[in-house]
Amino acid sequence: MNTKILMTASTLFLGISGLILSFFPDETIAYLEIDVNVLTSLFLQILGALYLGFAMLNWMAKGSRIGGIYNRPVAIGNFMHFGVGAITLVKVAFKIQVHTELIISLTIVYAIFAIGFAYVFRTNPGNLGDR
Repeated sequence: MNTKILMTASTLFLGISGLILSFFPDETIAYLEIDVNVLTSLFLQILGALYLGFAMLNWMAKGSRIGGIYNRPVAIGNFMHFGVGAITLVKVAFKIQVHTELIISLTIVYAIFAIGFAYVFRTNPGNLGDR
């Protein structure tokens, strides 16, 4: 599997999400029609910082071998984030009444990344030309 594509795609997704949540928390709150308060804004900004941190980790590791025993913490960290996120989003998708298109879209993206990182985690990387 070409892990460079997976790592770059996850970097873009997490980086864009992180920038939006870090620098536009009030606009995000308004779009989601949530009551604006300091704690909600704070938590969204911290979540954005987390996404930006993961994006930087993935960007810096994209040129390395990933899979099997190579960069195992990077692979398992991404798998846990996207796997648990996908499971949580699936649970919420059946209960939520507003913004279903956003939740379903995020669920699909998270599931694709979870499957990709599970595959990378469970397989050994090919030769260096397969990165």
